[in-house]
Amino acid sequence: MPQTRPFVYDPPKGPLVVLHADADILVVAKPSGLLSTQGKAAEHADCLIARINAEYPEATLVHRLDCATSGVMVFARNRASHRHLGLQFERRKLSKTYVARVWGSIADDEGVIDKPLRCDWPNRPKQIVDFVEGRPALTRWHVEAREAAATRVRLLPQTGRSHQLRVHMADLGHPILGDALYADDDAFAGAPRLQLHAETLTIRHPVGGEPMTFIDPCPF
Repeated sequence: MPQTRPFVYDPPKGPLVVLHADADILVVAKPSGLLSTQGKAAEHADCLIARINAEYPEATLVHRLDCATSGVMVFARNRASHRHLGLQFERRKLSKTYVARVWGSIADDEGVIDKPLRCDWPNRPKQIVDFVEGRPALTRWHVEAREAAATRVRLLPQTGRSHQLRVHMADLGHPILGDALYADDDAFAGAPRLQLHAETLTIRHPVGGEPMTFIDPCPF
């Protein structure tokens, strides 16, 4: 069973990786180990939005990735773009794909996980499956490659619940490697970082509505 592991914040150094910038949006590649936004503790002040604001002071946060997750994130550069992008996330008018390496060999080649989630309040920030009080959460997945003791999968979340992909894969019996919250000891020790990466993000540009796809190639 997963155990409680201490959170030690040691954010990676390095320059901001900008994938796209124009007058309305900024798209960057978030590294694993960096908070999307500032935490409550003083030592959690270093975060992606703070680093972005040092170079783009007008940029605002539209969505988040877990600290341990890497990949594509989009930021707004004006109020109109923030509203437009926020509605795209709220109404699911965009698409995201993730790459993950999970523990063990998944028997099927593809599947759908449709299990509602809610916060496990005594153990927050952990989330749990709850068919009574949970909010709808749906993840599509398919296998990309099989390794000796792991499976590489592409995950397509149809909803955007907190920790959705991590909880769904753990509930399937195949926790994501390196997951400090949901993996047992073997799966946690199976990788030096959480093996979850937001590889693609497709949105409509806030001005004109042109579909745009941004890619941050998976680093593992």
